[in-house]
Amino acid sequence: MTCPGCYRPNVTGYCQSCRKVLFDGAKIPHVLAFDPPRAENLPVYQEKTKRLSISGVQLKYSLRPAGKELILTDTRGLYILKPIPAAALIADPAQAPENEHLTMQIAAQAFEIKTAANALIYFKDGTPAYLTRRFDVRPDGQKYLQEDMAQISGRSRQSHGEHFKYDGTYEEIGQLISRYVAAAPAALENYFRLLIFNYLFSNGDAHLKNFSLFRTEMRDYNLTPAYDLMSTVIHTPNEEDTALDLYAGDTGSKFYSTYGYFGQSDFRLLAQKMGILPVRTQRIITRMLSSTDRVKEMIRQSFMNDETKTKYMAAYQDKLTRLEMPAE
Repeated sequence: MTCPGCYRPNVTGYCQSCRKVLFDGAKIPHVLAFDPPRAENLPVYQEKTKRLSISGVQLKYSLRPAGKELILTDTRGLYILKPIPAAALIADPAQAPENEHLTMQIAAQAFEIKTAANALIYFKDGTPAYLTRRFDVRPDGQKYLQEDMAQISGRSRQSHGEHFKYDGTYEEIGQLISRYVAAAPAALENYFRLLIFNYLFSNGDAHLKNFSLFRTEMRDYNLTPAYDLMSTVIHTPNEEDTALDLYAGDTGSKFYSTYGYFGQSDFRLLAQKMGILPVRTQRIITRMLSSTDRVKEMIRQSFMNDETKTKYMAAYQDKLTRLEMPAE
């Protein structure tokens, strides 16, 4: 058996480390006591989750602990559950839960990016789902003040139209971080690492609502842990490489004009525009390009099927090659 949280071998259910991070040490089973949403039980899901206000097209449900199990709830939710999405929306929907879980685990384990605690969990019938612990809930049950970059920049469906969360640039997000985060230099470097990660792992849906700030116990603002990381190209193969432009006029760069996609020089220019020192940019890029063996091993030990593992690996290798190319 393998831990469905961190891939630790020879473990039945969640390992001790994952239980601590996910459930404060409680022995919560890796199998839920109920079935996935279907036509016959959908009213129960809808009734229990009617107050859930999490954006996105994928169905998400709220869970809370009750004794030694997790149950559906519309109040005091501590976890978000993402079942396999509707087949009509994306390609290979059955692989979506493990795609997100693997990508989040790679970010945390291979690149030490701070991420929301997460794991795979299984419904009563054995169907997998993605589980993540909410990081916006305080130990006392109250919520941290949190706003995503669409909210911070004043964009909404009413003000900027249906595709408002794609209306912006990554440079603009960097400017908002500089404006609102007291420890901006460190936050910008963490943000830049996440941008490189998203490009490396073909997350073409990293839009304005997938980056957020929260108010800490010290009443200042900082980046939230990373969330919604996945190789979206697996499910939407014709998507753009990035959800937002890197900066205004990015496709006019010499590298993009030559190859038709972004390279390392484009990200270096973005870092410069955000005020990150060149020596720090070099260190970040070197680090992001130096974990290939660890990444490949994690892909191999993941719970995806062999076909999806091959696609995932190919997409990663393609982006790695792009970022390793010289500027000229």
